[in-house]
Amino acid sequence: MVQLDFLEKNVIKSVKFVRKTFPESPKFIIFNKSIMAKHPNIELDTTTVFKSIIHMFDVLSNEEECRKHLEKLRWNDEPICPHCGSQRKEHYKLKNKGVFNGLYKCKDCRNRFTVRIGTIFESSHIPLRKWFLAIYLFSSHKKGISSIQLHKDLDVTQKTAWFMLSRIRYCFSSKIDFEFDGIIQVDETFVGGLNLNKNKSKRVAKSQGRSVKTKTPVFGMLSDGLVYTEVVPNTKGATLKEIIRAKAKEGSTIVSDGWLGYRGLSKDYMHYIIEHNKGIFKKDGYHTNGIEGFWSQLKRGIIGVYHVTSPKHLHRYCDEFAYRYNTRHMSDGERFNLSLVNSDDRLTYKELISNQ
Repeated sequence: MVQLDFLEKNVIKSVKFVRKTFPESPKFIIFNKSIMAKHPNIELDTTTVFKSIIHMFDVLSNEEECRKHLEKLRWNDEPICPHCGSQRKEHYKLKNKGVFNGLYKCKDCRNRFTVRIGTIFESSHIPLRKWFLAIYLFSSHKKGISSIQLHKDLDVTQKTAWFMLSRIRYCFSSKIDFEFDGIIQVDETFVGGLNLNKNKSKRVAKSQGRSVKTKTPVFGMLSDGLVYTEVVPNTKGATLKEIIRAKAKEGSTIVSDGWLGYRGLSKDYMHYIIEHNKGIFKKDGYHTNGIEGFWSQLKRGIIGVYHVTSPKHLHRYCDEFAYRYNTRHMSDGERFNLSLVNSDDRLTYKELISNQ
């Protein structure tokens, strides 16, 4: 009994002196998804904001400089243990043959960690320089970059380039639940090939218009310069109105075209209908030009860069274009730093190729 009391006192004593700090998510970063691996007071200009890709190469000339840049952005000189959340400058720095390469040992839970843990770079044998180049190109090119082109630029296989791009897209997706307010433009589009562009033997009868035989419908909402997309099974009223009611604050102003699926919204919202079939594209200052302009960017990117997307991965491409659209007022360097700050979610290859 005495021995148990002694052990209990030691456990309480050790727990008492454990300093675990769980940073709060910074409000000014729209796409932040982590609560443990980033410093609470992080700013996009905490470290260098690159003016160009050449500027980035000049500053990040080796792997160590890349690591320091990532640590500065995510930790701001206060390493945070991804295992227990302990945030302090006094974590042990472990050296290999007298050289420190970014390996820390938590002073509280005693687990080892690096800045890669809990990010898209974890368990990756690809150098950070190649990852950084891929992210910079991917985030700065308005219509994206194909895996074929990236594999040439990085000197990696096409399969590796495709996996890297898929991980980055997964990281770009917004998993924060938010609510639109004010004037909200809503619209739907269909992504897929036209029958006219196919060989006669591959054409599908009655697949034009709103048919989902060969095309995938995507629903979008735009308000105050921010866009939200969702791949949907169909464009029926029940499907679209469920999303609208979940994302739009009651009493907001909804602007849509004349599609029948939007009927009934006037019960909960101010609903303005722009009847495109009658040649009307603006009514009392209301229009859907913003969301239609976004669809144009999405389709130009898919047709011109990717050429084809499967329904299974289409939502990732929509997230990619939505991310660039929502950060369009940032410079390329700021968007690059934002991408590194939010590189939290790691998509495994098994998850990527699964049938679910």
